[in-house]
This record gives sequence, structure tokens and C-alpha cells, in this order.
Amino acid sequence: MFDVVAIGNLNYDIIMLVDRFPEFHEKIPAKNAHFGLGGAAGNTATWLANMGLRVGFIGAVGKDEIGEAHINFFKKIGIDTKGIKIVDVPSGVAVAIIKGEDKRIVKYLGANKYRELDYEYLSKTKHIHLSSNPEKLIIDTVNFAYEHGITVSLDIGEAKIPEEIEEKITYLLMNEDEFKRKFGNLDKISEVKAKNVIVTLNGGGALVRDEKGNIFEVKGLSAEVVDSTGAGDSFDAGLIYGVLKGWSLRDAAKLGMLLAYLTVQKVGARSAVIPLEEIKKRAEELNLNLPF
Repeated sequence: MFDVVAIGNLNYDIIMLVDRFPEFHEKIPAKNAHFGLGGAAGNTATWLANMGLRVGFIGAVGKDEIGEAHINFFKKIGIDTKGIKIVDVPSGVAVAIIKGEDKRIVKYLGANKYRELDYEYLSKTKHIHLSSNPEKLIIDTVNFAYEHGITVSLDIGEAKIPEEIEEKITYLLMNEDEFKRKFGNLDKISEVKAKNVIVTLNGGGALVRDEKGNIFEVKGLSAEVVDSTGAGDSFDAGLIYGVLKGWSLRDAAKLGMLLAYLTVQKVGARSAVIPLEEIKKRAEELNLNLPF
């Protein structure tokens, strides 16, 4: 039934771009602002649905206008919403203040903490994508996927990688800072037990170690960064699309780079989302030679 089921947060994003951060008790004007639907897994799912994949989602929203907006938006773009619980708790909210590449974020988890796994729902997919999830949910999902031959991508973020399931993860994703905090330095990529490891690098590009032990770097695309919110989620979508289409991991990472490149040039995590045909045109313009 599904190509991908994404599991994670659904938030309402409030983003303010400033020339400087306010001092104690100081009010300052924002030079730009964005208000819209967000949440890491929700952002990745949005890209994948717009690229023509059959997408389901496991999450939770509140009985409020934000929750209703999430459900309606997903239905509009073709994402199945049967895995989303509606609970009597306010929907999640994320507030970001951004100055150049420096950002300060406050999140309210809200309804998100009430999401529950539905194994019958998960059994209907080829691939599961996890982003911003609690440890027990990660362990249970990865074990289920491993036992049922379903591939898994895990964007681990700042969370601890559970040792007991690390080698069962098909694609482990994180950024350079997250990797260094967990493993010390990038040379350690060969020691990570996950089948494939993809680390997005500061300043662009990605360091990749595939399941055969090959290590290579994928160069990034140069862009003036307006807002980096959602860039990692966009990268995840490109990588997932590529591997599900049978591309090499290198080409899949290149597509991830393209989607991240488009995202950082807009304010808001989903503002850059475009259909597959438009993505193909941008790839051709940039001479990426992707095997669409």
C-alpha cells in the first residue's frame, strides 16, 4: 500500500529572522517571518508525496486548528492520515529565531508525545522513515522492520543511538555536529554498525559509508543560506526517494543535496517543496546527471 511510512513530529512553525538576538527584556523587530506547518518527519513526508510516492504517516495532533490543518494538508497532497492520532492536548509548536546560520529554537512537544505504533499499518510499507522519536519507539520500530524485511532510515538527531538495534538500521542519518558529539570525529564513520551511514557536512556536502564499507564524499551545492530550517529533512527525502528507486547511494545523496539546496534559499521548512518534474529541471540545470 505504501512506499514510505514516516514516523515523527507534526508541529506548527513560527520562524523569525533577525539582524541580532534580543537582550534581556528587549523587544526587537524581525526582518522577515514565516508561519506554517512543520515537524521533521512531516517535512520529509511532504517532499516524498510531492515526488509521487505513496506515503503514510504515524503521529499525533491536537483537537485544535493546528491539528486540523495538518490533517487537511496531508489529505490534499495525498498522504494517508489513518496513522495519525487526534488527542485532547494542544498540537506541537516550534518557535525559531534565526540570525544568519545561527538559530535558537524552543519546542513544545504537545500532542506529539501521544503517537503510537500501529504494526498492521507498518506492515503495509516498503520503507519506514524515523525522525525525532523517543528511544523505545525507535527500538520497537527498527526491530519490527528488521523482522519483516522492511528497510529503515533513521535521522537520529541529538538522540542516543540504541546499541541493540544499531546494526539493524539500513540508513543512519545525522549531521556533522551530531556525529562528532556521538563518535568523536568523522574518521569513526567506518566503525558505526549501521548498514549505511550518511553524515551531512557543515558548509555543504555529505560523507557516506555504504554497506560494503566504501567511504566517499558527495559535494554540496553552493547557495546563499536564508533559512536552514528543514534542510536536513529535505535531504532525507531525496536520499529515500533515490534508494527506493534503486539508485546508487551516491546518486541518492546527490538528490538529497539538491533538495536541501532548494530549501535553504527559502524561509520555512516546506516553502521550497516542488513537484518531481520541477526537481528534474533543477537537476538538469545544475548538471547533476541524476538517473530519473
